[in-house]
Amino acid sequence: MTVFSADRRLRAPLHVSATSIAALVAVLAFSPAAAQTAPSAPPPAPVQDAPVTVDQSQTTAPDQQVSSDIIVTGSRITSSGFNAPTPTTMVSSEDLQQVAAPNIFNAITILPSLQGSTGAATGTFSTSSGQQGLSSFSLRGLGALRTLTLLDGQRVVGANVTGVPDISMFPQLLVTRVDVVNGGASASYGSDAVGGVVNFITDTRFVGFKANGQLGITTYGDDKQAQFQAAWGTALLDDRLHVILSGEFDHQGGVGAGDFGTDLAGSRDWYRATTLVNTGQTNNGRPQFLYRDFAQPYQYARYGLINNGPLQGIAFDQNGQPFNFNYGSGGVPNGAGGVTGCFPGNSFCVGGDLSGAPGSGASLKSALERINGFGRIGFDFAQDNEVYFTVNVAQVTTNNQPSPGYNRASLTVQCANPYLPQLVRDRCATANITSFGFGSSNANFPDPHVYTDRRQYRFVGGLKGKFDVGGSAWRYDAYYQHGITISDINVEDIVLQNRYVAATNAITLNGAIVCADAAARAAGCQPINIFGGTPPSSAALAYVTPENGPFQHTKLTQDVASVNFSGEPLNLWAGPLSVAFGGEYRHEYYRVNADPYGAGVSAISPNGPDYPADPLLNSAQGSNWAAGNYKNGTGSYNVYEGYLELDVPLFKGDGIGRANLNGAARVTHYSTSGTVWTWKLGGTWDTPLDGFRLRAVTSRDVRAPNLSELFAAPTVTTLPNFNDPFRNVAVQAFQNTVGNPNLKPESARNTEIGVVLSRPSWLPGLSLSFDYYNIELNGVISSLSAQQIVQFCFDGNQAFCGGFELNSPQQGGNFINVQPFNLASWKTSGFDIEASYQWVRPLGLPGSFTVRALGTHVREFLVKAGIAGVDTVDQAGANNGNTPDWKWLAVQTYSNDRFSLTLQQRWFSDGTFGNQYVVCQTGCPASTGNHPTIDFNKMKGAFYFDVGGSVNLTGNVTSFFKVDNVFDHDPAAAPQTNTGLDVNPALYDTLGRTYRVGVRMKF
Repeated sequence: MTVFSADRRLRAPLHVSATSIAALVAVLAFSPAAAQTAPSAPPPAPVQDAPVTVDQSQTTAPDQQVSSDIIVTGSRITSSGFNAPTPTTMVSSEDLQQVAAPNIFNAITILPSLQGSTGAATGTFSTSSGQQGLSSFSLRGLGALRTLTLLDGQRVVGANVTGVPDISMFPQLLVTRVDVVNGGASASYGSDAVGGVVNFITDTRFVGFKANGQLGITTYGDDKQAQFQAAWGTALLDDRLHVILSGEFDHQGGVGAGDFGTDLAGSRDWYRATTLVNTGQTNNGRPQFLYRDFAQPYQYARYGLINNGPLQGIAFDQNGQPFNFNYGSGGVPNGAGGVTGCFPGNSFCVGGDLSGAPGSGASLKSALERINGFGRIGFDFAQDNEVYFTVNVAQVTTNNQPSPGYNRASLTVQCANPYLPQLVRDRCATANITSFGFGSSNANFPDPHVYTDRRQYRFVGGLKGKFDVGGSAWRYDAYYQHGITISDINVEDIVLQNRYVAATNAITLNGAIVCADAAARAAGCQPINIFGGTPPSSAALAYVTPENGPFQHTKLTQDVASVNFSGEPLNLWAGPLSVAFGGEYRHEYYRVNADPYGAGVSAISPNGPDYPADPLLNSAQGSNWAAGNYKNGTGSYNVYEGYLELDVPLFKGDGIGRANLNGAARVTHYSTSGTVWTWKLGGTWDTPLDGFRLRAVTSRDVRAPNLSELFAAPTVTTLPNFNDPFRNVAVQAFQNTVGNPNLKPESARNTEIGVVLSRPSWLPGLSLSFDYYNIELNGVISSLSAQQIVQFCFDGNQAFCGGFELNSPQQGGNFINVQPFNLASWKTSGFDIEASYQWVRPLGLPGSFTVRALGTHVREFLVKAGIAGVDTVDQAGANNGNTPDWKWLAVQTYSNDRFSLTLQQRWFSDGTFGNQYVVCQTGCPASTGNHPTIDFNKMKGAFYFDVGGSVNLTGNVTSFFKVDNVFDHDPAAAPQTNTGLDVNPALYDTLGRTYRVGVRMKF
């Protein structure tokens, strides 16, 4: 099966046979049972519809291991008597099936502690990010870079240069559970586990055949989904040889672009072009920013607008006929580029002609196809000892439209342009002008599209099992992994800016309309009519938007060699001493190659037909595209580390309960930044009170700079009027945005304290937990502007003086290197609440009824930029970001042997656009960059209601349905200060009501 063959320029796609029929189930019921009791306690009634919060050791999964050792992500300790202090939410395979999502990622991200994750609905508005369709987790709002995602406790090669893996590439049908560790775990697992760890555990002993099939669609008739999965496993040679194969295919049609103005895809009607218009006034007693719907830029229109000079205000319709533009706000053009009655701070008016605004033209969700093949073979060479080999080959392709047309507000048009209507030429003569300013959304141009193709090849070979030393049983796990990701980004229908300008400047020569610039004509320039909706000729489009558009080809590799041991060498006064230790080597590498128009070469392929030399283009520095100027780069680093973890039983008795102390330390050496230590110290106490447990942990965690931050492919930006404070003159300089190989790891202090009530004898169906967390992150990697770097040096900070030159005698010799530094610091705190109650045989009915709730409250999320004069901002409750004050998930489920029915509620609280604003109407203080004034600063939260159910058709076949966002709740506006789509898809549902049905089978 060929994935995304529509993009003819992508590299050869994977070909995998997708044999499957049946389906993921429909009901979500997360079980946040706070923490289980000791192994000797009676087991609870079976629950198959909810994630369970466990104490790192109390969930057995014998089908995933050689033996029945308990392995839960938050710790390397594997003793059954160990209760780790870090709260962990476990999501079982049954839970994942009941969510009925086309991607496991969607099933996990609804947990309240996951904030700011990325997926197919995020990143669709940009061209150059390269993260479209990338499914990655973010815990505690700290970003995907600070959440460590593992597969069977092993690292996975990144899907782009940030090192973040793509969850949709995992073998999803074989996942038996997902452990979500809500807290730092760097001492146990290494770098990046600042916010926590998400670990996918697969079934390595699966025997039989199972298959899923699922279809879905939104109430607007788009994002059509089709998913097929199948897995087969067998045991041979007296159950010593295990072979497993799985294959998956998933198609998600996405939600395409709308049109200019306010027309979204389908019949969605919630877009209002909401904008924070800037009055430009900062000290007149009135707010600087005004919250307004139906705002539009006054510098361009759908088919062209004269935006400067005596003719300002003349626009052109689709037929190229001039008319007087309706600015809104009672706006009257002043002939100098401004509009009286509108808002000069960001060149916006309110109301009037919205037809040229591009915000609604971006895709709401990327179209996505993924295909995954997985195989594993394991052989028990001795009892409880296995040698194994796995291979995972996956491809994810996406496409989206970032915005329609091509917005250009700074053209100079000659009155002699032969395409210009005679009426306007006559007006030029009357006004005694030969040219005027012009802006257009170029709605007659093809809409740009971004195509991504990520292919991953992952190979793992390893040994795991048990051995005895002096009568003590030890466990080991050693593996080597080699991972490769090949990522291609192709952008179609993006213009070369200088060619576009040349093509718009037309003259009549020898009776023919041609480009005015003779050098451009010699290089193939074809004229374009920018007045009205006449599409450019194919020759003109080929010149302005050549077929070989922006592209980026990236190769990432990751090699990991790891060995881990754990055992119980001593019996102490209150139980065995548990020990885990090990070491790991890791090598990370990337190389990226881009097209010469974007990346730049000494001459743009003067000897090649695809990139002919062109005097209009910057051949040395590139950056010729309107968007998508990718660059070349490469880099690598090595990591060596070792760790030791101990669990010491403190006491045990009927009158005092049972307590343990857990500690770990890890030393890590990075070839780029040196050596760093991480550690954790915590403990749990099962008190004498029935079912009552206390837990606490504090840790030092780190995130090492990734390949992109260390070795970013450089980008070049021209600064024509850069202020040189040393000479107090304006100079032309080039801003070189580069990586910084001298970056140090970010460091965090993570503290958690929790209280758990778990299935007391007086109410055995009840579980409750409360966990407070506090995270302080220092040395956060962030960047300064070019002007800030030079100013800091001028002010006497020598650390910033080596990266620029502003007095070069050579043409083009002035430059400022902009790179990331360990500048910022973050602090966040809050608490998690989890509760569940299970009622077996409610009112005498067969089956069980379960109610559950998970909630996260973010008390504060303080961001300190680390830059003089920039105030700390609290982002908690800023719903334009990722950290609402409150976020809840509640589930009610009834299930028996024949069917199940689930009701689910997802809610987060009202918030603000940003907590830096000062709200006022009159008598406002002076508006500053740190605290701008605004007339309105409230952003509604959201409540989503979902319903699902399943029916067991036979003992092996189950059908299901699921409806998400039953009431089709629209997202709140996330106002911009530009022309973007005013929505926050990382927090709000932008698709609307979604239906899914399917069937699954297992034999």
